Amino acid sequence: MFTKSVIPFCFLLAISMLYPESNAQVKKEVNWLSFDQLGDSLSARPKKVFIDFYTSWCIFCRKMDRVVFTKPEVVDLLNKEYYAVRMDAETTDTIYFEGRPFVNLKAGKKRNAIHQMVELLAQRNGQFVPPTMIILDPEFKVKQRYFEYMDSKKLLIALRK
Repeated sequence: MFTKSVIPFCFLLAISMLYPESNAQVKKEVNWLSFDQLGDSLSARPKKVFIDFYTSWCIFCRKMDRVVFTKPEVVDLLNKEYYAVRMDAETTDTIYFEGRPFVNLKAGKKRNAIHQMVELLAQRNGQFVPPTMIILDPEFKVKQRYFEYMDSKKLLIALRK
């Protein structure tokens, strides 16, 4: 026979087993936007912009996803002070920004073909080197370009400039 103190405990235990996510901490994530969403957001409320250009084959891009873009302080700063945009540099999607379409003109013609948006924003000496990150001011003017892996400490310094 159960005592009165055991019954509430059993009830709470059963509820926690049915809804395990209620016991887990909520993991913070960067609120990544698409370029389409960015145009609308900038029109509604100007804000600094952080753009991460990556590729699926880039080891350092994947490391940044796992190690840097999961750090709470990085997530908090990006979400609070920036519109954060991620873009696969080799995507074949048509991207509309400010009513203008951008495409990957070399898709299917060239291995590792990069998108027009990358050609416009993210090249160093005519080459795309992932990971590439760009910081823009609220007027969408480039403040800084980074063509390297950045650990969370280095990225936080760059974001606070």
